[in-house]
Amino acid sequence: MFWFKQGLCFLPAFLVIWSSSTFIVSYIIALFRRDIDIIFPYISDTGATPPESCIFGLMTFISACAGVATIYARYKYVEKLSEETRVVCKCLNQAALVLGLLSCLGMLIVATFQETTVPEVHDVGAVIFFTSGIIYTILQSVISYRAYPFGSSMGVCQARLGIAVLATLAFFPTVICAFFVKQSVLHRTTDDEDYAYHLASAVCEWIAAFSFICFFLTYIDDFKLFTLRVSTEYED
Repeated sequence: MFWFKQGLCFLPAFLVIWSSSTFIVSYIIALFRRDIDIIFPYISDTGATPPESCIFGLMTFISACAGVATIYARYKYVEKLSEETRVVCKCLNQAALVLGLLSCLGMLIVATFQETTVPEVHDVGAVIFFTSGIIYTILQSVISYRAYPFGSSMGVCQARLGIAVLATLAFFPTVICAFFVKQSVLHRTTDDEDYAYHLASAVCEWIAAFSFICFFLTYIDDFKLFTLRVSTEYED
């Protein structure tokens, strides 16, 4: 049996591959159309101009749906694990679920409201996405350690913690440097007064985003162990 047919491990695998492709495809299209600069634009810059904005929006919607499915499946897995072992607090698992779903909502807001058209709403969506997503990775790292040795191995627990720390460390420079970026333009030059802040903010944004995405790679082994079924009941 192929590994991706075991349990639900295809969910996180698809989420990581598709989300990474979303960023990369929109970046390549925007680059070939010369809508952005080659050196580290903001992720949102790659999906700000048609036709890449349309592709970015569509692919991000699919990523958000895959994210919701993966986050909910993880929630049910931890819930089932806690019923048998009582190692994870129910409120902690529920908090992680809510934050994970909020991050997906933020992702949709970012893709729907481009930074060049409705920047205020776009920025709110970005803050929701990154803040909720990073806290979600932290909570899941805590859950993993509390559930050990049930569920994940110590190596996986350490990997999750490392990714969560990296995403957190990258998030703060992203926000702080963004406050000093005075121009909201797609093309930058090294002569711009705020270029250094823009570059630092953009680099850290890419690191934070891919750290959050790669976090779901650590779910693959766990998701091999279970499946979810929908039960239908008919009432007269």
